[in-house]
Amino acid sequence: MSTLDHSPERPWSPALALHTWTLDTTPMAQVLAIARETGWDGVELRQVDFDRAAAAGETLDDTIAAIRTARVPVVTLGTRSGFLFAQGDERRALLASLEASCRTAQALGCPVLMTGPGQREASMREAAAVLREAGDIVAGHGLRLAVEFSWMHPVLSSVPRLAELLDAAAHPACGALLDTYHLQRSGRPGRGFGEVDGSRIFAVQFSDCATEPSPDPRPPADRLMPGEGDVAWAEVLGALADAGYAGPLSCEAPNPALWALDAHTLAAQALASIRAQLARVG
Repeated sequence: MSTLDHSPERPWSPALALHTWTLDTTPMAQVLAIARETGWDGVELRQVDFDRAAAAGETLDDTIAAIRTARVPVVTLGTRSGFLFAQGDERRALLASLEASCRTAQALGCPVLMTGPGQREASMREAAAVLREAGDIVAGHGLRLAVEFSWMHPVLSSVPRLAELLDAAAHPACGALLDTYHLQRSGRPGRGFGEVDGSRIFAVQFSDCATEPSPDPRPPADRLMPGEGDVAWAEVLGALADAGYAGPLSCEAPNPALWALDAHTLAAQALASIRAQLARVG
């Protein structure tokens, strides 16, 4: 696996990764090739990418080999969401899937897994206990787990709630995934993530955000390219730099209107857009 390319031109120069949801209608093999050809430093993969490969008849070993051959670093790997608030057999199955994702991440040289809250709900006390269990699983593989909040979730819906969960779990392998879309939608734009210490930010996803969400925001596939919406890019990127965030920025900008565009052109435009915003960070 190649290493991430950090440009020496800026004091804070995060690696930039292309999330496969941004090019959701494009097969994963093509996304990997496009990411390499357009100059992205890496990619963020999802569990659904592997599910689709399996449905097409590929074995997991074949899929891992194809990703390695593409020579694009995998910076973050999404696992199945929902285990934080699941119960009983469903929780056990999701934690087993997390274990399997850890093995895949190891095979790909990917250091961080991410998970979202899913659709279930339970108490924060229960979620913290499950997160500690998940942290032990991930740490056992020498990896880290980034937890994302969703502005639409009934429990894990904001920065303060995410900070509360991480504090309650108190597991060194568990940290935060911050997404500019969810920060904006939850009323915490710009520098609005001060409750989360920089050392506990394990991953960052980005897209821009229109003033009003789409009429049916589930899933929230109404995201825009940087500079096309309301996100205060100089503030949020400056806050990440000030926090000492050293991980990648991953472009997660799903939108059916964007999927209708040429995938290669869209990937190049997304990269140019975030580079333009980073250039404004002092």
